[in-house]
Amino acid sequence: MDAVAGPLTELFFPLRFAVRDGFAGAANLRDLRRVVEHHAPKALAAGADPAGVEALAAAAAAFDAAPPGGREAAVRRVLEVLGRLVALPPDLAAAAGGVPAGTRRGPQVPPGVEVVEPFAADLPDAWQPFATSAPPREQSFRLEPPAAQQQAKPKPKRAAPPTAKPKARKAAQPRAAAPAEEPESSTPARITLPAYARGRLDLPLADYPGVGPRTAQLLAKKGIGSVGHLLFALPRGYQDRRGLATIRDLVPGQKGLTFGEVVEATEVFNPRQRRKMLRVVLRDETSRLALTFFHYWPSMLKRFERGKRFFVWGEVKLFGGFKQIVHPELEESDELDSEGASLNMNRIVPAYRGMDEVGQGRYRALVHRALAAHLRDVPEVLPAALREKRGLVPVQEALASVHFPGNEADAAALAAGASPGHRRLAYEELLLISIGLALKARGVQVEPGHVFDVSQQQIDRAIGMLPFTPTGAQVRAIAAIAEDMGQPAPMNRLIQGDVGSGKTAVALVACLLAVFDGRQAALMAPTEILAEQHHRNFTQLLEGTGIEVALLAAGRGGKALSQAREAIGSGRARIAVGTHALVSEGSLFSELGLVVIDEQHRFGVEQRAELIAKGRRPDVLVMTATPIPRTLALVLHGEMTQTVIDELPPGRTPVKTKVVPSKSREKIYEILDAQLGEGRQAYVVYPLIEESERSDLEDATRGLAVLQERFPGKRLGLLHGRMKADERDEVMAAFRAHAIDLLVATTVVEVGVDVPNASVMVIEHAERFGLSQLHQLRGRVGRGAARSFCFLVDHAGREGRARERLAIMEQTTDGFRIAQADLEIRGPGEFLGTRQAGLPELQFADLSRDARLLEEARADGFELVRADPTLARHKALEAEVFERFAERMSLARVG
Repeated sequence: MDAVAGPLTELFFPLRFAVRDGFAGAANLRDLRRVVEHHAPKALAAGADPAGVEALAAAAAAFDAAPPGGREAAVRRVLEVLGRLVALPPDLAAAAGGVPAGTRRGPQVPPGVEVVEPFAADLPDAWQPFATSAPPREQSFRLEPPAAQQQAKPKPKRAAPPTAKPKARKAAQPRAAAPAEEPESSTPARITLPAYARGRLDLPLADYPGVGPRTAQLLAKKGIGSVGHLLFALPRGYQDRRGLATIRDLVPGQKGLTFGEVVEATEVFNPRQRRKMLRVVLRDETSRLALTFFHYWPSMLKRFERGKRFFVWGEVKLFGGFKQIVHPELEESDELDSEGASLNMNRIVPAYRGMDEVGQGRYRALVHRALAAHLRDVPEVLPAALREKRGLVPVQEALASVHFPGNEADAAALAAGASPGHRRLAYEELLLISIGLALKARGVQVEPGHVFDVSQQQIDRAIGMLPFTPTGAQVRAIAAIAEDMGQPAPMNRLIQGDVGSGKTAVALVACLLAVFDGRQAALMAPTEILAEQHHRNFTQLLEGTGIEVALLAAGRGGKALSQAREAIGSGRARIAVGTHALVSEGSLFSELGLVVIDEQHRFGVEQRAELIAKGRRPDVLVMTATPIPRTLALVLHGEMTQTVIDELPPGRTPVKTKVVPSKSREKIYEILDAQLGEGRQAYVVYPLIEESERSDLEDATRGLAVLQERFPGKRLGLLHGRMKADERDEVMAAFRAHAIDLLVATTVVEVGVDVPNASVMVIEHAERFGLSQLHQLRGRVGRGAARSFCFLVDHAGREGRARERLAIMEQTTDGFRIAQADLEIRGPGEFLGTRQAGLPELQFADLSRDARLLEEARADGFELVRADPTLARHKALEAEVFERFAERMSLARVG
C-alpha cells in the first residue's frame, strides 16, 4: 500500500483545493482526469489495483464534465474511489464521508451504444495501419476518455470482450429504441419483493452458484441481493436485435446485427490520444466491417484469432468509405448453447439499469439462470376470475416474457412498458393499492362520527356570511360537503380547485356548519403566511357574529401561542387556524368536529393523522390548490370522495404569460415601469433568499439591490420565510395597503397571498421550478379586473426540453392540464414535492401510462372489499397489501 500511495498522494493537493471553503474550490479545478492519467502509470507499476485506478479515472472524468451544481457530489465521488486505493488524510476523509443519498456519479452507459465525438472526428488522423511501430505508452492500462466523453467502466471477462461505455446519444433503431441511460446513484435501488417471493427466492446472491463476492457486492450496491431481486428487477428497456443482416446491408447511422469471420486483428497507435487502439476486421460473403476498440486488454488480441466467427451488434459508421462499429457488443459463435440460442443476439434483448460494472451480457445470463431454476417457485396471487376478466397472463409467464421476450413479441409495446407481461405486473400492483384504499375508506366509515345539522336553513345561514354570491361550482361543493356532514360515517372529502377558484370560502361554510352545531373546526395550513391570511379573512368575515377565530402558529411568540391554546382548549375559540403547531402536544380542543387541511400535499400522513386524533372521529375536508391529475389522485386519495371546483369567480382576467431569456430582462422592466406608473403593483420571485457560493442562482437579497437601482423612486420590499412573523406581517400589510410597489420575495408567496392590485409576476430562474409551482406563483396576479402579466425568466440560455417545458405555461392557464404535463415530466414523487406525502412507491405501474389499468384495478379492488370486507377469502391478497403498502398508506387508522 505504501508503494502505491506514493504516486497517488500527489492528488491530495488539487483535491484539497477543491474541498476548501465548503467545496467552493471545486468550481475552479480543471482537468482532474489529466492529473490522474499522469500519475496512474506509476501507481500501476507500484502494484495498484487496475480496476481501482480505472474507477478513479472515470470519477475524475465525471468531475471534469459535471455542471456547477454537481461538482460537490462529483469530488466526493473522486475521494470515495481514491480512499479505496490509499489512506486519505483526515481532512479529505471528512470531505469524502457522508455522500448524500442519491448523489449522482459519473454517467455510465450500457454496452453497445455509440462512441461520441470528438473520437469520431479524431479517427482520420488516428487510423494509420502502418503506425503500429510507434512507441507504446509507458504502462498499458485502460483509462476513460476525456471528460467530454463521460464514459463508464467496462469489466474484462473471459467469455465476452470488454466494452467501453461511451455517453449515450439517441440513435435511429430498426424497431424499438433503447432507452436513454440515467446517471448512476450511490444509493441502492428500492426493489420491493412481493410477500409471496419467499422461501427459495430469498437465497442471497452471495451464496448463489457462479456469483463471486465481487459480483455480489456490485449487485448489492444496486439493491439486488437475492434471487428474488433478479426476477422482480425488470429491464429498463430493450434493444431489438432481430433480423441478422449481411455486412453489405448494414445501414450507416443505425444500429444493426451482423455475423462475420475475423481476418485481421491489429494494435494501432493513436497519436492524437497518445495510446494504442485495437482494430479488428471481419468479413462475410458480401463485404468487410472494421471493429474499433479504444479501450481493451492485451488478452483481447488472442480472442480475435483469424478464422473465429462473431455476432456483432452496434451503431454502424462510415470511415474512409468503410463501415465500422466502435466498441460493439460481440458474441462468438462457439459461445452459443447446444441449440444455437443466444441471450444477446438475434432477438429482443433486455437492458438493465446500472449494470455497467457487472456487464449487461453477464447479468442477462444470471437472470436467465435464475428464471430457469426458480420461476416455478413464484406462486400466483391474483384470483383466476380476475385474470380472466381482465385478460391477464399468469405471473410466471409475465416475468419470463418481460425479461426474455419471444421473437414474436411487439418491440414497441415492450419499449413502452405495455406488453402483456408488463400489463399483468402493473395491474397486480395497482390492484393491491386499490384494495388498501378500499380498506382505508372502510376503516374511516366503521367508527361513526357526529351527525351535523345540515338543514337548508343552516346552509343558507352559513352562505349568507359570505360577502359575495358563490359560483355554481362552489354551491355544488358546499352541497356535497353538507351531505357528507349529515351522515353518521365521518366525512373524508378532497376538494380540488384551481388558483383563485374560491376553496377558502367553501371551507369557511363547512366550518360554520360545524360551529352552528356546537362543534369546533380546525384549519391547518402549511405556512404561517397562509395561516395568517386565513385567520385575517375569517376574522373579518365573522366580525360581529360572536364566533372567535384563534391563530396558532409557532412564529407568533410564546405569549400569543399560550393565549391561542387557552382559547381553543376552553372552547371559547370555535375555529382554530394554524400551522403544524395545531398538532403539538400542548394543543388541545374542547370538541373538535371538523378538520380542514389546506394544501394537503405539504403535510405528511402522520401530521394529518395527529390533527384528526385531536377529536373523536371528526369529519375531514382536505383542500388543494395544486390540481392533481386523476390517476395520481386515485392513488394518493383514492379512499376519499372528491370534488372539483372548476369555475372561477366573475371578474378574473386571464394572465398573459411569456417565457423571456434572462438577457432580455430589460423588456420586462419596461413593462414593469408602465404598470407601476399606472398605480399597479408587482412581485419579483427568486428561488433563494441570499447568495450561495455553490449556486449560480439569482437571489432575493441581491435582486432587491439591483431592482432598487433600476426603479429609483419606487417603494420596494423584501419577503422571505426566515423573517419573523411580525416582520412578515408588516411587509404584507404594507403591500396590501400599497405602501410597497414592488415586492421581492421567495416562494413564500406561492399560496394564499391575495392582493388584487398586483398585476405583474416576474419569476427568476423559472427553469428551476416545477410547472405546478409556477402555476401557483402565477396565481398571485390576475386576482382583480386589471390586465395581468407573468414573466418566466429563463436562465438556461438554450433551446431544449427546459424551454419546451416552460412553453406549456404560455399555452394554457388550466391547472389540470399543467399538472398532467408536470406529472409526466417529473414523476409523482417530484410532482408532490415530497416522498412523505403518502404516495406508495410504484415499481411496475406508471401513472402517466396506466390510467385505464388503474381505473380497472380500482373498480376490481373496491368491489372485492365490498364482497369480502375482511379479505377472509383472499388471504394471499391480504398478505400482499399489508406487506407492501400498509405503512406507506397508513392503513391502520388515518382518515
